Amino acid sequence: MFKISLPIIKVSRVIHATPEKLWNLLTDTRRWTEWGPSITAVQSENRYIRAGTTGRIRTFFGFWAPFIVTEWAHRQYWSWRVYNIRATGHRIEIIDAGCCRLVFEVPFWAGPYVIVCKLAANRIARCLETANSRN
Repeated sequence: MFKISLPIIKVSRVIHATPEKLWNLLTDTRRWTEWGPSITAVQSENRYIRAGTTGRIRTFFGFWAPFIVTEWAHRQYWSWRVYNIRATGHRIEIIDAGCCRLVFEVPFWAGPYVIVCKLAANRIARCLETANSRN
């Protein structure tokens, strides 16, 4: 079988939080609107996503889009398809027990979406690092 792999663009940021806290935030559908600039609502039977999770998101344009989680490696990586189109990958690279690197993988054809991913990474850092400073 022959498979073509299209290039991706990576957007990354170091997050001063445990990998577990970052993973929980990335996979908790109730919190996606806190950090995802392009998402205004989420409907899914699963609060925490896993391989095969389906649902729909309401975009900042106001329309609903179906999604399915297509790739999954617990506490490491997940990616999805939105409207059956390959969308972003979400990766965690552990630096140490209290610090990790968040990496968004954006399909090359969606290059302008890196701006949204940079905003999301900053929001995620604020969510987790602010929580850390209160503890």
